[in-house]
Amino acid sequence: MTTGLPARAALIALDWGTSSLRAYRLDAAGRTLDTRHLPWGIMRLPQPLQDGAATATLSGFELAFEQACGDWLRAEPALPVIACGMVGSAQGWREAAYLDVPLDLARIGTQLTVVERGGATPVHIVPGLIQRQGLPNVMRGEETQVFGVLFEPARAHDNMLIGLPGTHSKWVGAQRGRVTHFHTFMTGEIYAALRGHTILGRTMADSAGADMAAFERGLQVAGSPAGRAGVLSSVFSTRALGLTGQLAPTSQADYLSGLLIGHEVAALAQLLRQQGELPRIVLCGEPALCGRYIQALQHYGLGTPEVAQDATERGLWHLAVSAGLIDSCATAHS
Repeated sequence: MTTGLPARAALIALDWGTSSLRAYRLDAAGRTLDTRHLPWGIMRLPQPLQDGAATATLSGFELAFEQACGDWLRAEPALPVIACGMVGSAQGWREAAYLDVPLDLARIGTQLTVVERGGATPVHIVPGLIQRQGLPNVMRGEETQVFGVLFEPARAHDNMLIGLPGTHSKWVGAQRGRVTHFHTFMTGEIYAALRGHTILGRTMADSAGADMAAFERGLQVAGSPAGRAGVLSSVFSTRALGLTGQLAPTSQADYLSGLLIGHEVAALAQLLRQQGELPRIVLCGEPALCGRYIQALQHYGLGTPEVAQDATERGLWHLAVSAGLIDSCATAHS
């Protein structure tokens, strides 16, 4: 018999990046009860009113926080709050230190940075990860998705590679809860820059739908003898194929996408084969983009990866349990 009462929450989790803020209200088992998506990334925050109202004294971070979850906290004041992403950067609400890789992920929960809010509910910010061997590499926000993948019991494995496609694609090597290394490819940002700010975009036209045949053609070129000259050489073929009538204006953006993702995955395949045994691959990200990476991984002989769902909110919940923000006994019996 149902009581008619709303489900009780155990945690408020925030995924707070450069351009947007996602807020989740989670129960004691990590299930999502409510979610909100706001345009308040750290580089674009709401502005305080100038009319003498009480909110005029609040910072942009406080105002965004209030819009994201203020009413949830008024309804349940004891809820803990955890946040990941660029909110912990030098430009964020409070800078959270990077932790060095290799790293046991369980350590992350013991290293949260606390934003004290003058007696109001504090915010616990997840640290990023830094790799100092060779060329330095960093991530902030993706570590939480990795946590969400690795701490699902069904995914415990001796040799895993977690792919996080996006503006800056990350490929994270992990072994049973330990991050061993990671690579970053600026594929998404380079695609946007080439399309929007170079001569390649001048001959492109919008399409009603994705041209996956053109995308596949880009994958093939990236792995061909012509592609071995490097991405800086092969990207110009986007324009040249259009000028010679071999690639329609509406197909050029998808061809460029395939070319760039193809170069990324071809490089990744080479790195993996140098290591010997191929890892189990799991992708986390926007479904359509993951679909492109699945096609690329198959094209380059890396098999069909699993796609993890809700990795960010699952990671935030697992981190909150690890940090003691949620009663682990309560979660075990929920």
